[in-house]
Amino acid sequence: MRFHFRKASGIMAGVMLAVAIIPGTFASASAVDGNLVGKPTQSQVYNQQLFKIHVVDAETGRGIPAVELRTTNNISFYTDSAGNVAFDEPGLMNETVFFHLSSSGYEVPTDMFGYRGQAVNVTPGGNVTIQMNRINIAERLYRVTGQGIYRDSVMLGETTPIEEPLLNGKVMGQDSVQTIKYKDKLYWFWGDTDRPSYPLGNFRVTGATSKLPSQGLDLDVGVDLDYITREDGFVKSLVPPLSDGANIAWVFGLMTVQDDSGEERLLAAYSTHDPNPHSFGILIFNDEKQEFEQLVQFPGVSDWRYAGMGGQGTYYEDGGKGYYIFTQHEYPNIRVEAKMDAIVDYTQYEYFTPLAPGTTYAGVNTQLERDADGKLVWGWKKNTQMLTQEQEKELIGLGVLHADDERYFQLKDVDSGDDVQIAQSSVEWNEYRHSYVMIGQEKFGKTSLLGELWFAEAPAPNGPWKVAKKIITHNEYSFYNPSQHEYYIKDEGRYLYFEATFTNTFTDAPAMPRYNYNQMMYKLDLANPVLNLTPPTGPEIIELAKGKAITASSSESAHQAVDGNDGNSQTRWASDSSDPQWIQVDLGAPRLISRVRLEWEAAYGKGYQIQVSNDGQNWTDVYTTTSGDGGTDIVNFDETEARYVRMYGTSRGTMYGYSLWEFKVFGQAANSEAPEQVEE
Repeated sequence: MRFHFRKASGIMAGVMLAVAIIPGTFASASAVDGNLVGKPTQSQVYNQQLFKIHVVDAETGRGIPAVELRTTNNISFYTDSAGNVAFDEPGLMNETVFFHLSSSGYEVPTDMFGYRGQAVNVTPGGNVTIQMNRINIAERLYRVTGQGIYRDSVMLGETTPIEEPLLNGKVMGQDSVQTIKYKDKLYWFWGDTDRPSYPLGNFRVTGATSKLPSQGLDLDVGVDLDYITREDGFVKSLVPPLSDGANIAWVFGLMTVQDDSGEERLLAAYSTHDPNPHSFGILIFNDEKQEFEQLVQFPGVSDWRYAGMGGQGTYYEDGGKGYYIFTQHEYPNIRVEAKMDAIVDYTQYEYFTPLAPGTTYAGVNTQLERDADGKLVWGWKKNTQMLTQEQEKELIGLGVLHADDERYFQLKDVDSGDDVQIAQSSVEWNEYRHSYVMIGQEKFGKTSLLGELWFAEAPAPNGPWKVAKKIITHNEYSFYNPSQHEYYIKDEGRYLYFEATFTNTFTDAPAMPRYNYNQMMYKLDLANPVLNLTPPTGPEIIELAKGKAITASSSESAHQAVDGNDGNSQTRWASDSSDPQWIQVDLGAPRLISRVRLEWEAAYGKGYQIQVSNDGQNWTDVYTTTSGDGGTDIVNFDETEARYVRMYGTSRGTMYGYSLWEFKVFGQAANSEAPEQVEE
């Protein structure tokens, strides 16, 4: 051991003082040949066997990645991709240790104090299996990229399914995947990539190949990535410096086409940044150099006609022609014929839109194309701007789009009827569903800004997209830029595989060790009956309770009844800690209602009724449960006329009272109410 010389005199003085005060200690420590007598326990080598904690999905028995286990003194451990934790905490061996358990989309029941966890007898070389209930419809499988994918499994001496379970290509983190089949391999490309040796990594596209599903691993098991690397082992930059001089490059919308000689070529739309958008264009992959080269740079950076601003590309056929369709503007609404000469010519791109040919979006002055009978003409049109979801909604509100006009992008939650705003999506044909299916990432979700994923389907890739079902939720964590894996087809498409970037970007959440800023794989069983999406029929319903008169049987001083329907998800009503308790809203007049939404805080109702009344005195039950589990309850019932609606709690789920972030009631709008109130 080396000492800084400026500290040596102070250290020696301390040693001499200790010798003078407790000479016996130092005399024993200086025994010849290391025969130490009475060596303190604290200085002995700690060499205990590891304790294995295996956390599994209660439904499938498969290990769950990314579960946090936190001790009562806030030491956190995270399961690896096999659901394992190799526990070896000095001082906690041969102890009963309580672990708080948490993982987005999974949970264990609360105890009487509201804690979700389990006490475990920790012994050297021992093991325990803990089950968690899956809340998400989609099942989390494993982490695809980054360091330590199977860290704990390796420490436990277990066999891992992939060849590089600890560090592959010196990749610490990777953003937003694009995948395509090309020349008998699967090619994978990512955006910005982190490395171990410095905080700044590769910002000009990284890539890897893997075997085709028939030759490589089953996607249920994992992906063996063969990274394209530099001499030092770190992933290579696949977009060399271009003439625009920008430092950052990303690729989107992968395509394979034949060149003039009939050879298959790999193309990609690209964007460069410095850090603002600098240029757009098309790249071609050089097989010999294993990197992209520029085919064309499109003029300017603000033109809506360009592919390459984001999203995924999908091949499909329409009218006997092959096309690539892109999701860069939330939904698939840009396409180009799958030919080299068309792809490099931005004037050949078509846009799915109801606008009059040759026009652009202009708010209330937007020009729409209608036939002789006044019917709106949606279609693929060149040099005519597409509509985003927000623009279509604005035209509806302005009356430019009429009530009987076809709507393509007004996606609704099939359970609640709420609007679902899409930020990015991945759309592919699915043989099992006999439709095009979307995995869409929500924008401004209720539990996270960019962490909620939805499932939807339509007869064509461009829609119309009507209703969706939430399949993944995250609590204050992002899960963005989803990508379906169309090449992994099992049981005629029954099982759908997709991944997205798991990161704390755009949140206040701390980064999850090893997992943050990496790709996470999920699996969705399309035979699940909850995915039988049926668009709602009848009159459009709206939320009726916001801001209306509300009362409760009791309220905590800081959490009054008025906090339960103020439209603010950060305020809540909380009752006294006794049964029964109730909260009721006066809609002001009898209304036709058919749904109630309860957004519970941690103190939830295990047993409760939804009751309705027209006089506030005589109540009728429209719903009863004795097995509530908290979270968000969406209660649908036969349409009934009532002025008053209440939640009547009979059995608390915790030792505390009842607490609701929001108490919402849905029904038909009165004639004087505008349809835009449908948003929550």
